[in-house]
Amino acid sequence: MTLKDIIQNTGAAYCLDCGKCSAVCPITPWETRDFASPRRLMERAVHGKIEEAFDSPLFWSCLTCKRCSELCPSDVHFSEFVRDARGLARERGGTGPCTHGDIVHTWGRIMTDPALRQNRLGWLKEDLRISQNSDTVFFVGCLPHYDSLFNHLDIEGVSIARAVVRLLNAVGISPQVLADERCCGHDQLWEGDLETCQKLGRLNIDLLKQTGAKQIVTACPECARTLGVDYPRFIGEHGMDVFHITQILSRAVSEKTIQFKPSEKGQRVSFQDPCRLGRHLGIFDEPRVLLEAAGHCLVEMTHAKQTSICCGTSCWTACGQVNKNIQVERLKEAKKTGADLLVTACVKCQIHLKCAQHDPILNDEIDIKIQDISTLMEKRL
Repeated sequence: MTLKDIIQNTGAAYCLDCGKCSAVCPITPWETRDFASPRRLMERAVHGKIEEAFDSPLFWSCLTCKRCSELCPSDVHFSEFVRDARGLARERGGTGPCTHGDIVHTWGRIMTDPALRQNRLGWLKEDLRISQNSDTVFFVGCLPHYDSLFNHLDIEGVSIARAVVRLLNAVGISPQVLADERCCGHDQLWEGDLETCQKLGRLNIDLLKQTGAKQIVTACPECARTLGVDYPRFIGEHGMDVFHITQILSRAVSEKTIQFKPSEKGQRVSFQDPCRLGRHLGIFDEPRVLLEAAGHCLVEMTHAKQTSICCGTSCWTACGQVNKNIQVERLKEAKKTGADLLVTACVKCQIHLKCAQHDPILNDEIDIKIQDISTLMEKRL
C-alpha cells in the first residue's frame, strides 16, 4: 500500500485545515517539541512531504483514540491514516520508542511460532465452570501476562479473567477457554507491524474455528475490536460474533437473567470510557447499565462517552512526560467528581492510570481507587 492509497482510503485529502482536531487532540496541549497537530501532519502527507510527516512527534505518539474523528467535518479517518502510514514508516526502518523494554511486542512475536505449545489455563480455579463444547469462547488475551509484568501496580489481570468466567457462569454460560490462544495482535497492527498481526491472527482464527463455537467474549476492548473488526478486514473471517463482557451482562440485566446485590450506601463511582470500547466500537451505555443495576451512583466526569479522554498512551509506544500529563489530568478530573471509585473496562486503562498514581508529589490530587468493571460486578453477584 502506498501513501497515496492510504490518503485515498482514509479521506485525508478532504481535510479542511479547520483545526478542530488540534483543539481536542490529547497530545497537542502537552507536546513542546513541535506543534503536534493532526491537521498539520495530514497536510505534510497530502503534499508528499513524507519524511516530515514521519518525523512529526505526533506520528508515533498519536493515541489513535479517534477523538479527532468525532468532530471532523470532512470525515477524515486520522487514526486509521496513522495506523496504515506507520506500516510504510516501518518499511523505511522507522519505529516508535517502545516502552517496558519492548517486552509486550516481544511476547507477541514469540507467539507467532506455529510450533509453540502453551499452557494458558493455570489461572483457572476449580469453582469456575468451563466446557470443551460451549457455543461461547472466552478470549482471555494477555491478562495473565500483564499481572506478571505490572505486579508492582497491583493490576487485576488474572482477577479480571476469573471474574469474567464467574459472570458468564452466572448467566448460564460455561465458556471454552483455549490453552493455545495467541495475543490478538492489536498492538502490532496499530504500530504498523501488519505481518506479525497477521501471523497471530491466522493462528487464532484456526484455533477458533476448531472450537465450533458461535460467539467470542472478551474483557479487553482492544481484543474485541481486533477480533470483531480487524480480523475480517486484514486476516480472514472466523464466522463468530464478538462481544465485550459488558454487552453480555447488560443484555442479561434487561432480560432479568442476572441480578446484582446493591452496593453499600449507593457507592459513588465514575467511569473511564476506553477508546476502543467507546469511540471505536460505540459501546457507551452497557457499562453504565451494569453500574446502575448494582446500585452504584454514577457521577460522570466532564469528559465522558464520546468526549472521554484516553488513558494517555497506546500500543506500548511513546510513553513519556506528555502521556503522564494526560493521565494526571484525567485522574484529577475523576477525583473532582467526588467519586469513591474510578471504574475501568480495559486493563490497559487500569495499568496506565495506576502507573501515573505512583507519584509522591501529586498523590493527594490523583489518589482515587481504580477497579475493573468485571471484578466490581463479580462482587455484586
